[in-house]
Amino acid sequence: MNVALDIMVNTLKAAAESSRLRILALLVQGDLTVSDFTEILGQSQPRVSRHLKLLLEAELIGRYQEGSWAFFRLSDQEVARAFVLGLVAGLDPEDVQIERDMERLTEVKRRRQERAAEYFSQNAASWDEIRLLHVPDKAVEAGLLELVGKRPFQSMLDLGTGTGRLLEILAPLYRRGVGIDMSREMLAVARANLERAGISNAQVRQGDVFAPPVERDAYDLVTIHQVLHYLDDPARAIMEAARLLRPSGRLIIVDFAPHTLEFLRDEHAHQRLGFSDTQIAEWFADAGLELENSQEFAPRGNDGLRLTVKLWLGRDRRLLVADPVVPLKSALG
Repeated sequence: MNVALDIMVNTLKAAAESSRLRILALLVQGDLTVSDFTEILGQSQPRVSRHLKLLLEAELIGRYQEGSWAFFRLSDQEVARAFVLGLVAGLDPEDVQIERDMERLTEVKRRRQERAAEYFSQNAASWDEIRLLHVPDKAVEAGLLELVGKRPFQSMLDLGTGTGRLLEILAPLYRRGVGIDMSREMLAVARANLERAGISNAQVRQGDVFAPPVERDAYDLVTIHQVLHYLDDPARAIMEAARLLRPSGRLIIVDFAPHTLEFLRDEHAHQRLGFSDTQIAEWFADAGLELENSQEFAPRGNDGLRLTVKLWLGRDRRLLVADPVVPLKSALG
């Protein structure tokens, strides 16, 4: 995509400063806060904030709020991301300043992972109790990977991302992945897991599945993994998810088939005791989706005291057409 001369000059000016270029190099490795930058760069908060402001104005980076924390990320826009990635790829990784920045970044990530591991261990017993009721996660993940296929695609959104597991296993297929979750603690777990796996093409941010802080008509794949049963209005969540899909985009839902395990409602805050194919198909139809596939993973010896996991694949009914010509003013925005 071609860019107007004045826009390109302004963009180059924003990046052509050592501290701002260091910031871009760090954001290629993942999302960071102002406090992270002050520690890594060894600069004051006002100075760091000034650099971030200039990069935001040039639309090379983005910003999102997570409680009282503000996180910064590479721009969601493909042209801007490609521009930054090209610049950073030309940097010498053995440059003394770059090496020091990456060492300090490693320390920041290590502390994140320690905090995430502590939270995860505190809640592991509750999660394990439910896992024992259904087939192993790996069996469901294998089915999901088969359903998605091996063809690469542009963008993925995981609603209620939890530990970020779907972003992790699908990372080789998408160019840009986003995970949304309301829990800051779970987001810390997800970030730690993605960093540990070396995944830099995905980010997670705080948000509500009923009003995700992302653009509409922008994702080739949206996933909702073991989330619907916690919601008081699953149909609305599916409707919102469908609005985020590009034409011909896919929505995959992983959840439980109908069951009678009332203790999950009483002890684990489940709002719904599973979903039927008919119910999901109706909600898909209302959202403008076609139910293309349904798969079932029943545990051995299902005696009514275990859970059957279901996979549903819906596709947006609109046909994908060629992208319209993008105005020059928005080429980098």
